[in-house]
Amino acid sequence: MPAISFNIRSEDRRTRARTGSLVTPHGEIETPVFMPVGTKATVKAMTPEELEEIGAQIILANTFHLYLRPGDEVVAELGGLHRFMNWKRSILTDSGGFQVFSLSKLNKITEEGVAFRSPLDGSALFLTPEISVRIQENLGADIIMCFDECPPYPASYEYLKASAERTARWAERCKKAHVREDQALFGIVQGGVHADLRAWSARATIEIGFPGYAIGGLSVGEPKNEMVSALAVMDEILPRSQPRYLMGVGTPEDFFLGVRHGVDMFDCVMPTRTARNGRLYTNEGLVNIRNACYTRDSRPISESCGCYTCRNYSRAYVRHLMMSNEILGSRLTTWHNLFYFLDLMRRIRASIDEGSFCELEEEVLAPYRIPSKMEKNGK
Repeated sequence: MPAISFNIRSEDRRTRARTGSLVTPHGEIETPVFMPVGTKATVKAMTPEELEEIGAQIILANTFHLYLRPGDEVVAELGGLHRFMNWKRSILTDSGGFQVFSLSKLNKITEEGVAFRSPLDGSALFLTPEISVRIQENLGADIIMCFDECPPYPASYEYLKASAERTARWAERCKKAHVREDQALFGIVQGGVHADLRAWSARATIEIGFPGYAIGGLSVGEPKNEMVSALAVMDEILPRSQPRYLMGVGTPEDFFLGVRHGVDMFDCVMPTRTARNGRLYTNEGLVNIRNACYTRDSRPISESCGCYTCRNYSRAYVRHLMMSNEILGSRLTTWHNLFYFLDLMRRIRASIDEGSFCELEEEVLAPYRIPSKMEKNGK
């Protein structure tokens, strides 16, 4: 039996959007799906039980950070990530490749791998494709990722070409190193915003052969139109019969752009990070709950939202908690934002099945294309 199976359920007649079912050893996932980010084996401010309550089907954890603390061997001894964090549904781990990008001042890239200085204590570390796979096998996620290089934006054509070629060579090494049959190893396509490099990287990765493909290296500062162009190339080349994962991308607009181009999986820290800063996503647009206009506002964050926060607490109270730096404030805002993102993806799936995807896109994005009336008028 393969580690995962993927079946397409319905396809939108006006776009490339589709719904499907992705089955892992820990259950069935309806796609398109948003994966909350639990970097250190926890989605900040939420318990696993609360995540399941609001509809999370799969979460993402970070290989590099768990390698540093508590250590992948410790997690393995304690039964793997699922048991360690008491999460019974599916888990995806990234490879540590993004840290090649985000910690660029602390690393040196060679053909063999990446030499790091630990951000915790400055100690020397070396991460290779083989080590990345070994760590992820110890962590025990359902879906693991090839070790890749996520290049910065902007970068020269020559650098992006060399980076894409190195990522392909690393993908071959990852596949050879991967031995756990209950895990699915996904390949990652790079190439920056150059169509020819993207196409080359996609074909090279497909030739190696993986059960799913990730689109890396986007949402790193490139203009939106260049991101869309890259997605169009990926949609044309990546196998339509296998799951596609757009890495690190996750705003309402990005969801619709990705889904339009046949993307099935998304992850992003956006909903949790902005929640802790008091910026909340609603059906009416963005709300900065720290604004003084909400000091005496007895209404919920959004009167059209059914989340726990909106059912029980006022804007005034949530603002008070945030201004007082109370932990409950971050919990309530995170609950709201994650509920909005997960519910939005549920609505996207339903709209594709019902043939109303384009209409939902217009409805959802309209408040975000202009300054939110709620934000402007304090309503």
